[in-house]
Amino acid sequence: MISFGSFTGRVMGIRNVASGNVREGCVQMVELQNDEGDLAHFIVSPDTYVLGQEMMSAGDIVTGYYDAGAPMILIYPPQYPALVMVKETAGRHVKVSYFNKDLVSEDNRLVLHPDAYTRIVTTNGQAFMARPGDHHLVVVYGPSTKSIPAQTVPYQIVVLCL
Repeated sequence: MISFGSFTGRVMGIRNVASGNVREGCVQMVELQNDEGDLAHFIVSPDTYVLGQEMMSAGDIVTGYYDAGAPMILIYPPQYPALVMVKETAGRHVKVSYFNKDLVSEDNRLVLHPDAYTRIVTTNGQAFMARPGDHHLVVVYGPSTKSIPAQTVPYQIVVLCL
């Protein structure tokens, strides 16, 4: 099971990188710098899920999610193969995590209560026809309770079929 790590920062630059047999221009390296001055590079490939297919550009605040348990090269700044990229937007919260059958996140900080208006889709935008529990999810939501774990009715659930 994947355990997600994340890094949030301002996009300092985006450039094309060569990657095995993937055609030129199909893989980019996104350089992020957080408020403390730390840097991270995310390799964004055709396999990376970009929430809403939103275009990233220099100056945007972005969160990159990666497999924290995957082997990584020892280099600074760190380079992470991006699993999910999210352009931060005011008033919108995003949680990327494994959710159990009861729709409780792996870290026990968020419980989902989808309703008839919650859009549940796969990464290619098609309707997900099963219960989203016991999957890795990208959850887009607004208000939540102040309880622990917080509870919310999500706007959208994207099922990562990993």
